[in-house]
Amino acid sequence: MAKRVIQVPVDDSLIEALNTASKKGGLTRSELIRQACRLYLRQLKTAELDTIYREGYENIPEEPAMGEIQADLAGQVLQEESW
Repeated sequence: MAKRVIQVPVDDSLIEALNTASKKGGLTRSELIRQACRLYLRQLKTAELDTIYREGYENIPEEPAMGEIQADLAGQVLQEESW
């Protein structure tokens, strides 16, 4: 995949922290920043999905009887686990 160069102004303390972290991780500063961006984007997506799931349950709540049945089943299954 082709890479594009971007310019992002950062303060000196952030550059120093990035330099230190990249050396400890054995990465270039650019790779560290790319990984941090990917992680941040994954976290945004996870937060978005959490919101969608939460809103779905708020709009169509689970029947109380189903919750009781699931709790009973979990209790039975967990008793059989070796841990």
